[in-house]
Amino acid sequence: MSTATTASVSTHILDTSIGRPAEGVAITLTARSGSDAQWVTLGGSKTDADGRCKDLPALPEGTTHVRLDFETETYFASKSKSKTEAEAQQDAPRVRDSGAFFPEVAITFAVVPGEHFHVPLLLNPFGYSVYRGS
Repeated sequence: MSTATTASVSTHILDTSIGRPAEGVAITLTARSGSDAQWVTLGGSKTDADGRCKDLPALPEGTTHVRLDFETETYFASKSKSKTEAEAQQDAPRVRDSGAFFPEVAITFAVVPGEHFHVPLLLNPFGYSVYRGS
């Protein structure tokens, strides 16, 4: 929840390769108070069955930049183990070993006090997109 002196952040992940929320993706939240300040890890969470993190830590007063780190490699590795034979025969190229071309996704963005920032991640094994949601 944002206040007059702090911003707030939320996120969710949609796996666009299956058209469903990405459950169980670990996310770490870090923040800093200025371009020259050190990053401070505030904590983390995992996405729920709806692909959302409802328990990300609050941002400290004075936060100007936020980074969300999504650990996608473990998510895609678990998906590749549960693929059906039909899915395994698709024409899409396979990535060796990890099952993900992007083993992690880091999104860095600026925040201002008093506003809420919802930053969804649209994810698939070979690409991703982000935007400021509502």
